[in-house]
Amino acid sequence: MTDSPENVDNQPTQLPPPPVPPGPAVGLLTDIGRVRTENQDTVFATCTVLEFAGTVETAGLYIVADGMGGHKQGAQASQAAVRAAAAHILQNIYLPELYHNPAEPAAPPLNELLVQAVETANTAVRKAAPEGGTTLTAVVMLGHSAYIAHVGDSRAYLFKEGVLKQITTDHSLARRMEELGHVSSGKPAESRNVLYRALGQSDTVEVDIHFQNIPHAASLVLCSDGLWGAVHQPDMEAILQQAATPQEACQRLVNKANENGGEDNISVIIVTMGEGAPSTG
Repeated sequence: MTDSPENVDNQPTQLPPPPVPPGPAVGLLTDIGRVRTENQDTVFATCTVLEFAGTVETAGLYIVADGMGGHKQGAQASQAAVRAAAAHILQNIYLPELYHNPAEPAAPPLNELLVQAVETANTAVRKAAPEGGTTLTAVVMLGHSAYIAHVGDSRAYLFKEGVLKQITTDHSLARRMEELGHVSSGKPAESRNVLYRALGQSDTVEVDIHFQNIPHAASLVLCSDGLWGAVHQPDMEAILQQAATPQEACQRLVNKANENGGEDNISVIIVTMGEGAPSTG
């Protein structure tokens, strides 16, 4: 009879730990900040593994909504928007893959479903919080492919090789004035906070759609303006580069925003692709 392998000290041989899987790692944090009396931000994240068209892929849904602070029902608006958008996406994108019937008609394109999700969220905000408004940035990730629906000034970034690149465009007065070559005569924060497009403003909403490949060792960063308005981009890049995990990066980014005054609610979601994952970009 052969005994189990043992070392010279008669201790069981220690096998190396299994390698970290190459799929995404996710961090999420929302914080009231140091000035506001209510957190009007709402965040949502879920990640699973599904089979799409015969290929097994990681599938994630990530949403940041920032209730408009000047409105009485900002918190209700962001909550209603996230609930409605998440429910629409889960029901029309994720669940059909679990109960797929080849005889059924093909689902609409993903971009179309995302627009429908935001339109549904807008209707929900109008009903649940008629005096409120909110931004909404929602991402469906299939493998390395990020499909982004965006309204307002909550941002999506790509963090790759130490550089943070903004994917979305702010629907704010400050951004519009920059595009027109004008400089605001008021305080930067004042013009930044004036949105010309948000959920809850009217019965219809125009939705920006973006596609972004997230290569291995890169990260998708979603955040409200309470983060990007308080933490300079070089500081954000340094924290993202140095943090050991996405959750640690979230905590350090929120801490930095609070150190810089914490004048607004602060929310961030970070999705980092494992270094061993195959990539097309």
